[in-house]
Amino acid sequence: MEKRWWKESVVYQIYPRSFNDSNGDGIGDLNGITEKLDYLKELGIDVIWLSPVYQSPNDDNGYDISDYQAIMEEFGTMEDFDRLLAAAHDRGIRILMDLVVNHTSDEHKWFVESRKSTDNPYRDYYIWRPGRDGGYPNNWGSCFSGPAWEYDEQTDMYYLHLFSKKQPDLNWDNPKVRDEVFTMMNWWLDKGIDGFRMDVISLISKEADLPDKPVGINGYASFNSAANGPHVHEYLQEMREKVLNNADTMTVGECSGVTLEEAKKYARSDEKELNMVFQFEHMDVDAGDLGNKWVVRKMDLRDMKAVMTKWEKGLEDVAWNSLFFENHDQPRSVSRFGDDGQYREASAKMLATCLHMMQGTPYIYQGQELGMTNAPFETIDDFRDLDSINAYYELTEKGIFTKEELMDALRYKSRDNARTPMQWDDSEQAGFTTGTPWIKVNPNYTKINAKEQLSREDSVFRYYQKLIRLRKEKEVIVYGTYDLLLPEDPDIYMYTRTMGDEKLLVVCSFSGKEISVEIPEEFTEGTVLINNYPDISVSGQMVLRPYEAFVIERR
Repeated sequence: MEKRWWKESVVYQIYPRSFNDSNGDGIGDLNGITEKLDYLKELGIDVIWLSPVYQSPNDDNGYDISDYQAIMEEFGTMEDFDRLLAAAHDRGIRILMDLVVNHTSDEHKWFVESRKSTDNPYRDYYIWRPGRDGGYPNNWGSCFSGPAWEYDEQTDMYYLHLFSKKQPDLNWDNPKVRDEVFTMMNWWLDKGIDGFRMDVISLISKEADLPDKPVGINGYASFNSAANGPHVHEYLQEMREKVLNNADTMTVGECSGVTLEEAKKYARSDEKELNMVFQFEHMDVDAGDLGNKWVVRKMDLRDMKAVMTKWEKGLEDVAWNSLFFENHDQPRSVSRFGDDGQYREASAKMLATCLHMMQGTPYIYQGQELGMTNAPFETIDDFRDLDSINAYYELTEKGIFTKEELMDALRYKSRDNARTPMQWDDSEQAGFTTGTPWIKVNPNYTKINAKEQLSREDSVFRYYQKLIRLRKEKEVIVYGTYDLLLPEDPDIYMYTRTMGDEKLLVVCSFSGKEISVEIPEEFTEGTVLINNYPDISVSGQMVLRPYEAFVIERR
């Protein structure tokens, strides 16, 4: 298998608003990130993925961009960014920018012009359509509830927005739009950034006639109906030629609605498009009917294993996986897939073992390395996330859920669970800010914080540090083939990694009870590389403790 630095890297995602506030205004900023680079260096990560820091009115926390070549004032200045980039590079850490080019803000100068008249030079930068039979141009829904169309009186037409109405979709079929985007990307590469995480990149090419699609629980077709359109691969290959080949870049595409066959085209080993994609099939294992995520339902581990194995084996030798259990759009994994009570630390370490030992590039979301948990939100007023707030009002008003049911679902699944401030120490506001934070700090910061974990050798932080170090020491963890054992076991995730004569066994219990398991004979005399309990005795028949995990190297 061809070796690449981005295959051997571990990526750390920073959500700047919630990471570290350097000036006391309650909002994280670029200088706050620079202050914490030594912490990230100690953890051992190689790459920072920076969620958007561009100028934005903040309707969707920076994913609505009004100027791609300016920094959001709350986050600092372009000089602050340059200083962060230089300081990261000095420590051997690369920076990935979040590229959000399916849509802009409605306050972007292109859209301000586009809506002025039907013959404006920028009109065709966006997707405008007349109404149909007195209603919307088609039945597509927005990701954030309601229709994906907004009526604009000025020209008596609708514009498409697969996200908020303040996020109009760009028309990628217009070559001028593509040229504008590629010029902007090259500008950032010239600055010295190391690549891009591409927001909802699978949505950029829409079917020409925008046909109606099957509807979901809210009465609209899913925004994912637009995924993997007719020209998406052609446009990404053009991006590769005109931008990505101009530097030694790492690229990962957020591809909602992606299938395994499509992923092989996006993340091709010939590097004609992207290096890897984020797929979300494993994030739906605890969803309800019609893909409804607003349910409180624990996953069946067999479903998780089936999905992860499908992607591990399906992309083997043809493309590359990205590995994640958390990001800014998902709740905390220890609350979702582990135990955020008695066995919080054990289950946080187990989840990390399960993921980091697979083939692919692992992504750590800020606070995941501490085992941060979901937050105890009390009322809808505690939330800041557009997706959560819109869903609450739309689905309760339609009678699909009661308010109590939806509040329970939000506490379990809301994106705001991942957006509470990073827990640095046990001082007021968790050391995140000296002011009033933009969103409440999780009250468990007095027990769960970086300062406490750095002081303790058996902490979740130190465990992540060891996992990252192992990955750098043993090529089999990066490049070895993955094979699942015990596919039908409801509690244990067991798999091997093999490269030449080297072979590892990974054993992870997803149960809060003791579970008996048989260890394959070839590993009973092996060496334990990492384990999440202080003592371990490997034998042919073992009783796993709650959320126990370990990795054995065959002798």
